Amino acid sequence: MGGQRGLGVYFAKLKKYIMNKAILLITLCVYALVLSSCSQEADEAHSKPNILLICIDDLRPELNCFGVDYISSPHIDALASEGRGFRRHYVQAPTCGASRYALLTGQYGGPGNDALFLRAETLAATPDKIAPSMPAWFRQHGYTTVSVGKVSHHPGGQGGPDWDDEAIPEMPNSWDRVILQSGEWQHPRGWMHGLANGEIRVDATKMAGIQLVEGPDSIYPDGTNTDVAISELQSLTKEGSDKPFFLAFGILRPHLPFGAPAKYMEPYKGVDLPEIPHPEKPKGRTTWHKSGEFYKYMLLDHETMSDPEFVDEVRRHYAACVSYADAQVGRIMKSLEESGQKDNTIVVLLGDHGWHLGEHDIWGKHSLFEEALRSPLIISHPSISQPGKMTDAMVETVDVFPTLAALAQLPMPKDFSGVSLRGILDSPTALGRPAYGYYKKGLETIRTQTHRLIAHEDGYLELYDHRTEVGESENVAEAQPKVAQELLAKIRERSL
Repeated sequence: MGGQRGLGVYFAKLKKYIMNKAILLITLCVYALVLSSCSQEADEAHSKPNILLICIDDLRPELNCFGVDYISSPHIDALASEGRGFRRHYVQAPTCGASRYALLTGQYGGPGNDALFLRAETLAATPDKIAPSMPAWFRQHGYTTVSVGKVSHHPGGQGGPDWDDEAIPEMPNSWDRVILQSGEWQHPRGWMHGLANGEIRVDATKMAGIQLVEGPDSIYPDGTNTDVAISELQSLTKEGSDKPFFLAFGILRPHLPFGAPAKYMEPYKGVDLPEIPHPEKPKGRTTWHKSGEFYKYMLLDHETMSDPEFVDEVRRHYAACVSYADAQVGRIMKSLEESGQKDNTIVVLLGDHGWHLGEHDIWGKHSLFEEALRSPLIISHPSISQPGKMTDAMVETVDVFPTLAALAQLPMPKDFSGVSLRGILDSPTALGRPAYGYYKKGLETIRTQTHRLIAHEDGYLELYDHRTEVGESENVAEAQPKVAQELLAKIRERSL
């Protein structure tokens, strides 16, 4: 009996020992699986491409790489040589807020500068009915999202009288950090309309509309803003960072007032500027306007703008501001190169809309003519086929969101208006689609390869034939009624 009892004790201890070993082995296996899964997730997050989105205010497609040889834009040119430039990129609306709504949501939206704020109000009331913004979507998929400068309509992305009220976010739930360091310009509103050394707009009629001051880049708002963007980029790419980033960097110039460090005027001194095409006010009923944003500044009035020499002086100041903005692009791109992350970063550069420099006797945006709706777009990444090859495919601002999602191998939310441009990045001869746009008072437009139709709320139509030399100077709606009705049907399809 004693031997049997001893044998039973032995087997009981053996069973306990085996069970303990089994539990230990299972625990180790589970731990290994967890580590492997975490490592895989970290590797997948690390392998996702970063995004650098560069938004430039009021930038016409007048750049050296876009065929305008008197413009000095070496840094944007270099970016275009590494990616795909879109000669026929059209914005959704000829004003900052509505255009940036389209960029940042991938959706057609409201026509005014308050479009994103109105979206924020709707989001607060009915969060389940609003699709996530582009930065929110990337944030939900593991990206660190940062906004520096003017990315949404208000620099810094906040409301209130001076655009610095944290309780009124322009884009809720979108950014990990939204940064605007106003510095000498006191607040985001002052920064937005600032001139050299802290001068802010209080009364535009007493403020120069054009200005050149000797000094470094930092004497104007964009210089210090680029310092902040570079600091953020360095933080996002420092060693040990295990998350991809979505950095949006908004450059203010060439937005009014046209002020830049004096050195950026050097390339334009004594340069013969090309004649302004169709400089006369168009006949008949059109989307022409009185250039109110422009003419409220001191010196920029109808009397002085009748002086050809002063007109060219204004155009040179705009060009100097473009070169100043280009220098900021060069600085951020140099920082990206130094970070070692350039080959794993998709860079998108675009103007939020165009700008008239005297065409149709307009100085500004806010029309539905070609000059206000066409702006440069460049997408650069090492995976792009035939880098440096421009495309004439017609594309829209709403296409940026689905394109970046496709390049980052992310799904898209259910509700969006754009299409991915991946096919055009693979082949510059691939076709685009007609470009749809809109503005206040129910105005809508569509641009095809040959025509532009502008539809007014009361049914009046403007039709312009780009196969002719006069282009958007002669309304041919009555002469080409079939074309007008076909394009009107396309507008109705797109605006549903």
